[in-house]
Amino acid sequence: MINIGFGANLILGFLLILGVTILYSVRIVRPELSRDEDIFFTTLGLVYSCILIIHGWRLDPILLFSQVLIVSLCLAAGWENIRLRGLVAKRVKNQVKTDTKELTNNFE
Repeated sequence: MINIGFGANLILGFLLILGVTILYSVRIVRPELSRDEDIFFTTLGLVYSCILIIHGWRLDPILLFSQVLIVSLCLAAGWENIRLRGLVAKRVKNQVKTDTKELTNNFE
C-alpha cells in the first residue's frame, strides 16, 4: 500500500533529496572536489529518501525522531566532508605553486 501524506517524513525525504542532489552537483560545479563514490552515496540517498516519502507514514514518533537524527548527521558529515575537500584542494594548489616557483628559481 502506498500512502503519501504530508508530514515530517515528507519534509525529511525532500531535505535528503536536496542534500544528495547538492552532493552530485559538486561534480559539475567544482570537479576537483568530487570523488567517484559520490555517485554511490547519491544513489543510496535517493533510494532512502524515496522510501521515507512513500512509507514514512508508518513510522512511530520515536522511529521518526531516529530518522531525523540519522539524516541530520549524514547531511552534517557530508557538508564537512565537502568543506574539507575544498581545503585540501586549496592547499595542494598552493603547494604546487610553491614547488613550481622553487623549481624555476633553481634553474635561473
